[in-house]
Amino acid sequence: MAKILYHSSSHNEVRKRPDSSEQKGPRSQMQSFNIAVIAGDGIGKEVIPEGIRVLEAAGRRFNFKFTWREFDWSCEKYLSTGTMMPADGLCELAKYDAIFLGAVGDPAVPDHVSLWGLLIPIRRTFQQYVNLRPVRLFAGIESPLKNWQPGQIDFSIVRENNEGEYSNIGGRLYEGTPDEMAVQQTIFTRRGVERILRFAFALARKSKKHVTSATKSNGIIYTMPFWDECFKKISAEYPDVRADQYHIDILTAHFVKHPDWFDVVVGSNLFGDILSDLGPAVVGSIGIAPSANLNPEKNFPSMFEPVHGSAPDIAGKGIANPIGQIWSGAMMLRHLGQPEAADAIEAAITAVLAKQDVRTADIGGKATTKQMGEAIANLVSERMAQA
Repeated sequence: MAKILYHSSSHNEVRKRPDSSEQKGPRSQMQSFNIAVIAGDGIGKEVIPEGIRVLEAAGRRFNFKFTWREFDWSCEKYLSTGTMMPADGLCELAKYDAIFLGAVGDPAVPDHVSLWGLLIPIRRTFQQYVNLRPVRLFAGIESPLKNWQPGQIDFSIVRENNEGEYSNIGGRLYEGTPDEMAVQQTIFTRRGVERILRFAFALARKSKKHVTSATKSNGIIYTMPFWDECFKKISAEYPDVRADQYHIDILTAHFVKHPDWFDVVVGSNLFGDILSDLGPAVVGSIGIAPSANLNPEKNFPSMFEPVHGSAPDIAGKGIANPIGQIWSGAMMLRHLGQPEAADAIEAAITAVLAKQDVRTADIGGKATTKQMGEAIANLVSERMAQA
């Protein structure tokens, strides 16, 4: 039975579309995925086509197909209609297997308007409580840190994505006067904290069996000690996984000085957000960094997007690096039960970067967005021909 959730801003019934594994039919039938596409703003409109190009190549190689449905929800839409998405937008998205998003943001629209008008409602209504961001140093990418080699920096950041510091509980009083004040509540629930910690420990079991928690319990005296208590409790359920924790200030220093220490780093919404930008910077370029907003239980669609923003300074020039979008597509395939296709895309990204003949401006080259996308898609297709 489809699960039902009500979103507070619209009160529309949001029903989850049965995922593709539940579709009836002969087992020999080619699997098909229905994907909602939100290109958004700026370079999102340029990198999304390259992500789709590579995913289509993977589908041909591994015998599955896509149906793409594009939605023009964006800051541009907001400027013309006053809303980032229509009132029934969440109900519409719930029909899809996943959401493939480019980038959202425009200088003409305050960031909190675009974030709370589109991304946060999607993340919360669809219970995408995990934000997963891998950090990896590739051959052919120069880290700003000295003397690190490909393979030495390889970890994942797990960010709590539904509660924590990014709540909408609070307000402002006496605006425009000397007595003006602003209050915003941080919300940590036992259910929310424990489920993100369990996800992190389960992920670590598949890699180097090490989880690091980001905290600040020496200064934030209620929520962070609660986080630490939950971390201690959940770590006891995974005795085979090494657990440690650092205050967020020294943890950022360790990211720079000792990036090889880490396997899975887990943090609250705010701390995870900060760390998951620092991580890609440590390995050379935010332009190649992917992310997944996951509903691990697959009761609702998950959303996949690059870490980079809409980059209005280079939008329209066709020079944005599409690897963050392409790698996010690989993460989408892994979530949808296509790990071999995901591995193939990641291998193609690795090979193209190592070869260094196709490089966008952010990593020292002159290639266009399309040329980078074509190079990765062609390599996926070539390996199909060799199989």
